[in-house]
Amino acid sequence: MMRALWTAASGMHAQQTTVDVIANNLANVNTTAYKKQRIEFKDLLYETMDRARVLPEGGKPVNLQVGHGTMPVATVRDFGKGSPEETGNPLDFYIDGDAFFMVEGPSGEIFYTRDGSFKVSMSDMGKILTTADGYMVLDEAGMPIILDFDLSALNVSQNGEITYMDEEGISVPTGQFFGLVYFENRNGLEAVGRNLYRATQAAGDPVYAMDSMQTSIIMQNFLEASNVKTVEEMVKLIVAQRAYELNSKAIQSSDEMLQIANNLRR
Repeated sequence: MMRALWTAASGMHAQQTTVDVIANNLANVNTTAYKKQRIEFKDLLYETMDRARVLPEGGKPVNLQVGHGTMPVATVRDFGKGSPEETGNPLDFYIDGDAFFMVEGPSGEIFYTRDGSFKVSMSDMGKILTTADGYMVLDEAGMPIILDFDLSALNVSQNGEITYMDEEGISVPTGQFFGLVYFENRNGLEAVGRNLYRATQAAGDPVYAMDSMQTSIIMQNFLEASNVKTVEEMVKLIVAQRAYELNSKAIQSSDEMLQIANNLRR
């Protein structure tokens, strides 16, 4: 019965973690380019009371084993694309594909994001494209994107080329392209908050768009919505809550059985 207590407790802990993940998904239902998560579990060690065996006079075809519960092992992101939402803002960009934007943090570390809600900051180099936190957006050469022209004339083509319209209505190229990268294993990326990801050994080295067989399209004046489906998360929440209740009932039952055993008299 002590085994049942610890087994059910592991189930309650697992379902609590499930609720935590679901709550985070629901909290980010309106977060630009947020990718929902799901949690994965594995069963714990088994106590083998009797092994399957074959004997000349007959044997036992199955094992007698009792498990010790479950534990969470991974949270997997669903990198399915969110729907494009038109904003009318020329500094908003949507990636139709599996690529990521590159941004540079204050310490020089490179991060990756799907959030294309960019801003313009003033620097010694002039007007540069940044995230809302001031992280510099990088071009395909890994350099900051400089916008030394009237922003109302900004135009970004589907392949990421940055141009602007001069006073005569002629498209003038800036020689800069958005830096887009791909990863062999996107689930290996480490989420660091602020809609940013950090590359890891598990994710593999970033592959630049120019070196990749994949194709992504940039859409100006659009942003990517979160891919969280509220109804789906609410159903998962109900299932997790019921599983939590059942595990708590198992603990109560085990406690009652222990109490009965302790009250036995000769």
